[in-house]
Amino acid sequence: MPTASSSARGNLFPREARLVRRGEFDAVYRAGKRRSSSHYTVFFRANELPQSRFGFSIKKALGGAVVRNRIRRRLREVVRCHRLEIPAGWDIVIHPKGTAARAPFLALTTDLLRLLKGL
Repeated sequence: MPTASSSARGNLFPREARLVRRGEFDAVYRAGKRRSSSHYTVFFRANELPQSRFGFSIKKALGGAVVRNRIRRRLREVVRCHRLEIPAGWDIVIHPKGTAARAPFLALTTDLLRLLKGL
């Protein structure tokens, strides 16, 4: 089985970089802050870890399962490709808005990075 090269390792999205438990999401909502843009609402909270962790919450009002899964895949890819550019030490929950379903990928990327750069 081939291993990832050292340059490709930065583009992985390991389990340690994800928020997976409900309690982790609740802590971000309860004690965190919020920022909004045309495509997202982002909740964030300091986590005192050497890396940031990401969670995605796509509400059913955005469409059926196919649409929601497509949005989730696109968001995960933005985070995976730019995870090292985003400041470390935060728990971040991303809520896409309805415009994210049909927005060009570049617009989603620049909008999210703009929101997260100032953390």
